[in-house]
Amino acid sequence: MANNQGPQGNYDPAGSTQMFRAFVDEEGPATRPTAAAGSSGPRVGLIVGVVAVIVVVAAVAWLALS
Repeated sequence: MANNQGPQGNYDPAGSTQMFRAFVDEEGPATRPTAAAGSSGPRVGLIVGVVAVIVVVAAVAWLALS
């Protein structure tokens, strides 16, 4: 039987805290992406999204004021 008491002495009957810690502490190639892989992808999407929002706001303002 596993010891299911945390550092504070709180009893965890399901052991979910230990399972969560094992999941978070698990080191693997899929959990830690390298800096070179896909570094420009999210940034380009963010810029396109901001430009699209500005265009939509400008169009709504132009229609409201005309």
